[in-house]
Amino acid sequence: MSTDIVLAGARGHGRWHLDNIRRLQRQGVVRLAGICEPTPLAAPEIPDGLGTPEQSADLGALLDATGARIAVVCTPIPTHTDLALQAARRGVHLLLEKPPAPSYAAFRRMADGVETAGVACQIGFQSLGSHAVPAIRRFLAEGAIGEVLGVGGAGAWARGEAYYRRAPWAGRRRLNGTDVIDGVLTNPLAHAVATGLALLGTARAEDVTGIETELLRANDIESDDTSCVRVRTPRGPVTVAATLCAEEPGEPYVLVHGSTGRITFWYTQDRVLLQRAGHGPQESEYGRTDLLRNLVEHLTAGAELLVPPDATGAFMRVVEAVRTAPDPAPLPAGVWRGLPAERRRIVPGIDGLVAAAADTLALYSELGASWALPKEPNEPREAGSR
Repeated sequence: MSTDIVLAGARGHGRWHLDNIRRLQRQGVVRLAGICEPTPLAAPEIPDGLGTPEQSADLGALLDATGARIAVVCTPIPTHTDLALQAARRGVHLLLEKPPAPSYAAFRRMADGVETAGVACQIGFQSLGSHAVPAIRRFLAEGAIGEVLGVGGAGAWARGEAYYRRAPWAGRRRLNGTDVIDGVLTNPLAHAVATGLALLGTARAEDVTGIETELLRANDIESDDTSCVRVRTPRGPVTVAATLCAEEPGEPYVLVHGSTGRITFWYTQDRVLLQRAGHGPQESEYGRTDLLRNLVEHLTAGAELLVPPDATGAFMRVVEAVRTAPDPAPLPAGVWRGLPAERRRIVPGIDGLVAAAADTLALYSELGASWALPKEPNEPREAGSR
């Protein structure tokens, strides 16, 4: 028997969820009972096969009317916590898009509220559903690359002017006095940060002992588009470098460094390359468990939830460090240039710097980038502090 669900936020990235729900509905896993949007979707906006779900701008009322068991929340970042708690208070389980909240305090309020309500909450880091993640962990446990020294992450993407006009909160650190924190490390390339922490086995908030950030921007926005972060943990550092101003955009990846080898994980492709002393390179591709399906199977068959809130606590420490850091520094005009045909800005040389940061676990300033001023370390704050 399929599980009734409601989708809050069906435009923008929500269209991906509509298509995914349609796929799972065809398989008899779920049934879309309702859509929550300020402006109802017109019939052509609803993919074929989803029927005529109820629509409302009021999530609570929609959940009450439909009796849905699961709410998928894919709304603007500042709304995540309140909408999640609306659902939780009604006993409705959650798939909550990443980042789960714009601050650590809001995250704790959400996670504590969900726990008190006794509902399940899955955070939408789809990369953590990859079967490559447990495979890499097995490699590490078997000593395939010797002693693990740390993890690097690299993301070189391109986003143009339209990306920052997609919503009023796009590219903002705050809006009308409310935290947003829509930066490259915390939203578009957040998977690199969360996946790196997960592979190292340091995904919980208490695993973080220190954070250093370098936040910069080439675009005329409030938030950062070219940044790096180093998260210190008892098991080694996780350094992630990311940009939305790449010259030649490529697939993001996470790189596990060992004393006798390395493992590269292209997490959008579920592809892994194992390189180790005394062996030829070994490349593998893996399947992936859909996080909504996993949530349904958790509720109906007792499957282990893949990404509960606590498994994103360390990532949320990074969000908090970005939130409390000084506002991103604008790159000097001579450092970036525009591509009028593509209506975007690039930072010449950034692709190589991003890769070098993942390869050496160094920050931009340590790699000799004259425009990257070193920042003071941001120490983790106590849970719930602001």
